[in-house]
Amino acid sequence: MEDKTRLRLGVAYDGADFSGWALQPGRRTVAAEVMRACELLFGHIEDFTVAGRTDAGVHATGQVVHVDVPAAKWEALAEKLLWRMRGILPPDVRVTSAEAVDSSFNARFAARWRRYTYRVADATWGVSPLRRADTLAWPRRLDVERMHAACRRLIGEHDFVGFCKQREGATTIRELLQYDWARDGEGVAVATVRADAFCHSMVRSLVGAALAVGDGRRDEEWLASILDLGERANDVHVVGPHGLTLAEVSYSDDPADWRSRIDLTRRVRTR
Repeated sequence: MEDKTRLRLGVAYDGADFSGWALQPGRRTVAAEVMRACELLFGHIEDFTVAGRTDAGVHATGQVVHVDVPAAKWEALAEKLLWRMRGILPPDVRVTSAEAVDSSFNARFAARWRRYTYRVADATWGVSPLRRADTLAWPRRLDVERMHAACRRLIGEHDFVGFCKQREGATTIRELLQYDWARDGEGVAVATVRADAFCHSMVRSLVGAALAVGDGRRDEEWLASILDLGERANDVHVVGPHGLTLAEVSYSDDPADWRSRIDLTRRVRTR
């Protein structure tokens, strides 16, 4: 049997022209482009695992993939892999880093947390033309301090079914580690949302709910009450995907911690 080396790849992409991350027959996806590049360099790929699948239109600066490749080919390509990837991949996706890791590493299950950002411009003149692809234009002025205070009440382990599109057999219990709002140097409202994992549409729903508080249509009590619904909230707007970016996926630096994290992530969470 051919010796294999597990690689950890950092991936960044502009999601505007992709039908999301996951492979889909007949559609252009990020996974298809990255896998194609890997197979051109290393041959057939069997184990190709991503930290978190992103929806159509969502961007990433800190996506992570693990892939098993022939050890001899990795040894030959290690010093020039990023350059070779640059020549193969289209301009809206890049492999930004590549390193050999222990075979116990799992990009999805060994992650400690994932951090997303969401950009919203509420200026009367709209969004900067140079940022229109990653920033949502909002028609009403936002009270960012009010949004920040309200969203702090959601931090902790809860059933986030009110903010999720529930999938059969999947839990909606998540631990929200951070949910902050602040204006950047250009005055754009930026949400930072960090959790051990997210259910489908959770971040975009959290942002949509916060915007309703920020522009005065809802109050802080309404936002907190969504946690108690026990079902999907019909009055929470799911904002568009283009303002959302997967910014970072965190892992322990100690490979000995990966197995315990994998076991913890795979457990079925109940209340």
